[in-house]
Amino acid sequence: MAVKMRLARIGAKKQPTYRVVVADESSKRDGRLVERLGYYDPRTDPPTIVVNQTRVNYWLGVGARPTDSMGQLLRIAGITDQYAKQRTARKSKAAQVEPVAKPAPVETKPTEG
Repeated sequence: MAVKMRLARIGAKKQPTYRVVVADESSKRDGRLVERLGYYDPRTDPPTIVVNQTRVNYWLGVGARPTDSMGQLLRIAGITDQYAKQRTARKSKAAQVEPVAKPAPVETKPTEG
């Protein structure tokens, strides 16, 4: 099951407000969701973005992929930068561990008989 972090539209006609949700990528935009992480209101000045940072970081760490619009909102909120720093730190630690060298293959000569 591949999950995406995306926006689900709520609000009245011509008054959009969005929920920040984690949902299966095959579910509908406003359909079944896994978890609600916050909301986004583009009508305020400046637009309001409220998300639970710990849960967003958890879902990003587990492998949930944000949609393009959600990725932009996470960058504006400053969450993606923190996550990118965490991932690069993890990758650099993994790169420091040297792989174990494989033993040389042993050649056998056929016996004459």
